[in-house]
Amino acid sequence: MSGPGVNAPGGSGLRVVLCPDSFKESLTAPAVAAAMRRGMARVWPAADFVEVPLADGGEGTVEALVRATGGELVTRRVRGPLGQPVDAAYGLVGDGRTAVVEIAAASGLHLVPPARRDPARASTYGTGELVVDALDHGARHVVLGLGGSATNDGGAGLLSALGAHVLDATGNPLPPGGAALAGVAHLDLAGLHPGLSEVVVEAACDVDNPLLGQEGATAVFGPQKGVLASDVQVLDHALARWADVLARASGEDRRDEPGAGAAGGVGLAVVSVLGGTLRPGFEVVAEAVGLRDLLAGADLVVTGEGRVDAQTVRGKAPAGVVALCGSLGVPVVVIGGALGPGFDDVVDAGAVAVFGCVAAPGDLPAVLADAVGNLERTASQVAATWEGGRRSSAREHAGCLIDPRPR
Repeated sequence: MSGPGVNAPGGSGLRVVLCPDSFKESLTAPAVAAAMRRGMARVWPAADFVEVPLADGGEGTVEALVRATGGELVTRRVRGPLGQPVDAAYGLVGDGRTAVVEIAAASGLHLVPPARRDPARASTYGTGELVVDALDHGARHVVLGLGGSATNDGGAGLLSALGAHVLDATGNPLPPGGAALAGVAHLDLAGLHPGLSEVVVEAACDVDNPLLGQEGATAVFGPQKGVLASDVQVLDHALARWADVLARASGEDRRDEPGAGAAGGVGLAVVSVLGGTLRPGFEVVAEAVGLRDLLAGADLVVTGEGRVDAQTVRGKAPAGVVALCGSLGVPVVVIGGALGPGFDDVVDAGAVAVFGCVAAPGDLPAVLADAVGNLERTASQVAATWEGGRRSSAREHAGCLIDPRPR
C-alpha cells in the first residue's frame, strides 16, 4: 500500500479513482461517484479524487458515452414496456454518426411499478422506435445498450418497430410480450427500415448468458422482472419457439451464443436479424472514456454497483474494472448497495475486498431512500480501513512497530 501519499496528512498526494456503475432504481453512476467522494473525503480531505461514472450496457450507458464524446441527447415520446407513453432519450455522440440507445430508456424495469411488472406482456417496441428515430437522423452506427430491461420478448417488439412482422400460424400479428411468442410461426422481414442496410449495430451487453435453460434469460433474470417461478418454463419455451423462427429467417441458429439472452433475448435478435455484434458493455464504455489511462498510477480504485453477487463477474462493470486494475497492478475495492450469494467471486477475480452498504435489515423502500447516506458511510469506512493499513505499513517501513508482547 505504499505510494506518494503514505505519510501525508489527510491523504495529500493520494490519487483515488472512483468508477462505479449506477445503483439500479436508486442512484445514477455520477451520483454514486459523488457520494463515494464525499464519504472518503471525511478521511482524506486532501486526496485527488477522480470521478469516472461507468456503465456496462444498462442505465447510464448513454450518459457516459455522450459525456465522454461531447455529444447530445435526443428525447422522443415512445411506447413504454406495457404500451404506456414515455419520454425516452438516446444519445448522438460527438462524431454525429453514432447513436447510443439504451433499452432501459424506453423498455426499462424502472418504468414499471413493482406490482405491475409482467414480462409476459412487456415489449421492447419503444426501444425500436428510438432506433428508427436515430436512423432517420442519419446514424450509421448504433450502439444498443442491453441492460435494465423489463422485458422477455426476445426483441420481437424491437424488430416490429423497425418494420418486421411477427406472425402466428394464420398470418396474423402477435400481441406484444414474451408469452405471445408461444404462438409465433413466421417472421416477415420485407418491411425492415431501409437504413438498417447501411448501419453497423453493436450491442453492449452487461451479461454473457445464452437465451435458454437454467443460465438463460428467463430463468436467471425473469424473477427480477416479475416472472413467477411457475411461469419460468412457460416463457422459456416461448423463447425457444421464437429462436426457431429467427433461425429460419436468418439461416443460422445463435441461441447459445454468449449474450444472446441479454435484455430478455434482445441479444439474439441483434445478431440474428440486425447483423450486429455483441460486445461487453463495459469494454465499449471503458474505451470511450479512456479508462485504462485514468486508472494507471492510481493509489486506489473504488468501483461498485447496486447489488454485488455471482452475476457481477459475468460481464458487469465492476468485474471489468477489477480485471483492468489487475492488468495494471492497481488495487481495487468494490462497494455494493447490497451483497448477494457469490459476492466474494469478485475477490477471487482480483479485488482487494468487497463492502456492502446496508447497515441493518429493512424494507426495500427504506433502504433505497437512504442510499446516499449508506454509501457515504461505507465509502468513509473503506478509506478509514485503507488509511489504517497505510499507517501500519509506514510504521513497519520506519522500523517502529510496537512489540505487542508483555514486558
